[in-house]
Amino acid sequence: MQTVETLNEGLKRAYTVTITSKDIDARVEKEVLAIAPQVRMPGFRPGKVPANLVKKMHGESLQRDALNNSIQESVQKLIADQKLRPAMQPSVELDEGFEFGKDAQVKVELEVLPVIEAPSIEGLKLERLTAEVSDAQVEEQAGRIATQQGALEEYAASHKAKDGDTLVIDFVGKVDGEAFEGGSAEGVKLKIGSGQFIPGFEEQLGGVKKGEEKTIEVSFPEDYGAAHLAGKAATFDVTVQSVLNADKPKLDDDFAKSLGLEGLDQLKDLLKGQIEQEHNGLTRTYMKRKLLDQLAASHDFDVPPSMVEAEFNQIWQQLQHEASHEADPEAALAEMEAEKEDYRGIAVRRVRLGLLLSEIGQANNVVVSDNEMNRLIMQAAQQYSPQDRERFVQYVRQDPMAAAQLRAPLYEDKVVDFLFEKAEVSDRAVSREELEAAIEAEDGDLKPHVHGPGCGHDHDHDDKPKAKKAAAKKKAEPAEAEAEVVAEEAAPKKAPAKKAAAKKDEAPAEEAAAEEKPKAKKAPAKKAAAKAE
Repeated sequence: MQTVETLNEGLKRAYTVTITSKDIDARVEKEVLAIAPQVRMPGFRPGKVPANLVKKMHGESLQRDALNNSIQESVQKLIADQKLRPAMQPSVELDEGFEFGKDAQVKVELEVLPVIEAPSIEGLKLERLTAEVSDAQVEEQAGRIATQQGALEEYAASHKAKDGDTLVIDFVGKVDGEAFEGGSAEGVKLKIGSGQFIPGFEEQLGGVKKGEEKTIEVSFPEDYGAAHLAGKAATFDVTVQSVLNADKPKLDDDFAKSLGLEGLDQLKDLLKGQIEQEHNGLTRTYMKRKLLDQLAASHDFDVPPSMVEAEFNQIWQQLQHEASHEADPEAALAEMEAEKEDYRGIAVRRVRLGLLLSEIGQANNVVVSDNEMNRLIMQAAQQYSPQDRERFVQYVRQDPMAAAQLRAPLYEDKVVDFLFEKAEVSDRAVSREELEAAIEAEDGDLKPHVHGPGCGHDHDHDDKPKAKKAAAKKKAEPAEAEAEVVAEEAAPKKAPAKKAAAKKDEAPAEEAAAEEKPKAKKAPAKKAAAKAE
């Protein structure tokens, strides 16, 4: 094998590898000798078919296999000899004019991971915002459970609806006297005073009775998600099917026992523990944001364009998916396009921070143990039917990319925890509202995608940038997966591929929820974006 470097520019490398016809022929001969004992041919005893006949029968396929194996081994030898760290799977192209019997010219192009100087992890300072759980929070959560457990009972036909009552209604929305798409629904439950529908809608339903028909007049907000309705006056012909009252159970020991608990105190203890976990998660999210900001500010290096493009494509596909669920997809897409470069910048930061965290983890011997990995595999396998679990386990154990994807979130947590231990941490008590506001105020960059050899790059993560306006504040995503870490060095990264069929994918559940909401609320419902903004 002969190797000539043809490009060495930044992180880009290109080589021409020559594989001699002699090497390929030698492989063919070796394979002929290996398979000859298994070849059967009329007129010859088993295992006694002459090699020249074996070669004549299977020569073409043997040559192809020999060539492919030679190319694969030559690329791996090139990577080892040149001490390369590929960012993505190398591009390998055989010369178009190749013919068997001649030397093979192979063009190899790749991008390498940057050489990162020993990451600076000294001098990190973090503030830990902690929120205590108040009795009022526990009482409020218990009240919600009681409300959910309460049965909706129908009032008598003479009852006039009041604040807090739930109506079951049919409605037809019209603009300029014409019914508009998405403005009609039947059997919709609406709690008066909930703020569920657009301003002015619920207020006009006070005092209605079962069977009553009423036309109400409203105007869509100027910032309404559907551009063709924003700011327009509309009427809704409403028919009241029934008026319901939630029979809220009394919060006492009997109620707690109906939930399978010993008493009210146990219920409150459980709820307090749940809220504490939520607060701890928020605290960690805030600290992680601050940690990543410090790392980003103190480290700057070139990142492989192919990795940035792959990360950007992942972000962009997600944005497009979110935009397709907006009331006005075209407007959402237009706003995305206007901020396209911002999202490309996010991709650059993700990749850079990802490489940095991976380097920190490897430099400080952060590892996911075999026992931890086995637990991850078994936990993930529980999501599949019993007949598919063993197949999933084998798939993960045999595919380094799949294993890296599964390992990534835990490795990320361990690297971040390591950095938390190294940092100088000060504590400040705040309310939950202050903690949530601090997280939302952070104009974070979405999680870094911690890269390194062995990463399939198609991780399943919680950070899902939304199409505007549905998530104009998505850069401050409250996600535990602020960073996704790639584990120990293994094989060169492959280009992003579709997730394996066996791999967990949470998206369908979210998509289903997103598709159900419009059916429940239809046009009168407030837009989430307007409410958030």
